[in-house]
Amino acid sequence: MQIRPGNVAVTPDGKIFATIHPLDGDHDVQLVEITGQNSYRAWPSPAYQTHDGRYGDATIDSPLGIYQDGHGGLWITDMGMHLGKTRLWGFDTASGKLITKLTLPAEIAPKGSFIQDLAIDRTRGVAYLADIANPGLITVDLNSGKATRFSQHPSLEAEPDVDMRIDGKSVLYNGQPAKIGADPITLSADGNTLYFGAMTGNSWYSVPTRLLRKNSSHDAIADGITRVGDKPVSDGADTGPDGTHYFTNLNQHGLDVLTPDGKLSPLVRDERLDWPDGVRLAADGWLYVTVNQLDSTPPFNDGQDSGQPPYHIYKVWPTDD
Repeated sequence: MQIRPGNVAVTPDGKIFATIHPLDGDHDVQLVEITGQNSYRAWPSPAYQTHDGRYGDATIDSPLGIYQDGHGGLWITDMGMHLGKTRLWGFDTASGKLITKLTLPAEIAPKGSFIQDLAIDRTRGVAYLADIANPGLITVDLNSGKATRFSQHPSLEAEPDVDMRIDGKSVLYNGQPAKIGADPITLSADGNTLYFGAMTGNSWYSVPTRLLRKNSSHDAIADGITRVGDKPVSDGADTGPDGTHYFTNLNQHGLDVLTPDGKLSPLVRDERLDWPDGVRLAADGWLYVTVNQLDSTPPFNDGQDSGQPPYHIYKVWPTDD
């Protein structure tokens, strides 16, 4: 791709969708279906895309997180970097029709939020979102639009003794060492457990989703948080049906695996994984990963874009079978 993909989702019947990363600047597409090895199309139609920088309520603004819910729905987080409001869009993958579009309340997602990752429990009608600007977990009722936030907890914050270093060089964000909080989140197969961790962190946590759905007290949610195991500095993660966790590894151009017994091990090390961003496990067993050289974008690169397209979506077989 000549433009940077953000995150990726793959439906059970093999359709591949990707967001276009907001840090890549203005384009005439923000959400695409991959149609071939070197081709894509605006999805669900050009009408939902923002053209010529004319951002408005009827079109997608700044998408990043993307999630297929296993029930025919495709969902994206829209951070609203131009409109100043965070929205959640859901589309039917078969018809492309809009399922719902929710705007998060300003007190839950104030202007300046960076709510980039999500997990959807369609059975219970709940979305879980992660905000890295004001580190927190947001729970949204998909029917009513009611949202709650859990924040101000150490598990959501960047770990001070962890550094983001790529090719031996410290990564800066807006001129400061990149210390980035709650980012990747995933959901267990039964929807009972939410997993999360800071991008700049080596800890992977879990919390029972019932505590978030019931808007339990801050202390009750905090008491329910458990450290599951180690993780790398990562921008993306996914959890398989057997409880295996898959992470992008920014510092080492790689992908890592955390097995249910708590062992973290490398899966791939390859220079082509130049900022592996989002990772998704498809129903057929393949891992899909977006690679977008994000550290070469202006916020990470002293105001300059030194990216060298093409950018990629790769797939990796995650076992030795």
